[in-house]
Amino acid sequence: MTTRPGPRQRLLDAARDLTYAQGVHVGVDAILKEADVARRSLYQHFGGKDGLIAEVLRTHPGEARYREVMDAAGDEPRLRVLAVFDELEKITTRPSFRGCRYTSADLALADPGHPAHAETRAYKDGLHRLFAAELTGHGHPDPDFGADQLLVLIDGVLAHAVTRPDAHPALAARATAEFIMDRSSRT
Repeated sequence: MTTRPGPRQRLLDAARDLTYAQGVHVGVDAILKEADVARRSLYQHFGGKDGLIAEVLRTHPGEARYREVMDAAGDEPRLRVLAVFDELEKITTRPSFRGCRYTSADLALADPGHPAHAETRAYKDGLHRLFAAELTGHGHPDPDFGADQLLVLIDGVLAHAVTRPDAHPALAARATAEFIMDRSSRT
């Protein structure tokens, strides 16, 4: 017999699924119905929908997933970074792909004080640190700038694949990432 998750976890699961499929403007009633919880639980655990959205972003394993992909590729920093683009090719060609949940939330939420913006920033900063560390290990002459370049490529892949998945933007970005990685061997 499996134990049903509590209301807090059910709210997170429902919001994670629905906001990815329908966007952050999905109605509270839809989230409550999917989670099978009372409105009181939303306010008790998250203070409202804004807090729930921020918590969905904070607890999503995005950065950890990048690290898993790189770790599975071995110890060579160049191959670790390029493996990210190979994985993005798989992810972005799935029928269920809807883009980057962080960027989508950031663009959809006009209120600059919305707590989701801080979560998006923390996520992107974490990715920057992750890639800068890989580039440092690879001997890149400017790992911070190289990490910025890789993040621009990743963001581009995730945005472009929403509208043109058949163009395989991850493959194009991978080729460009190779130039970024190879910069360290030419200096």
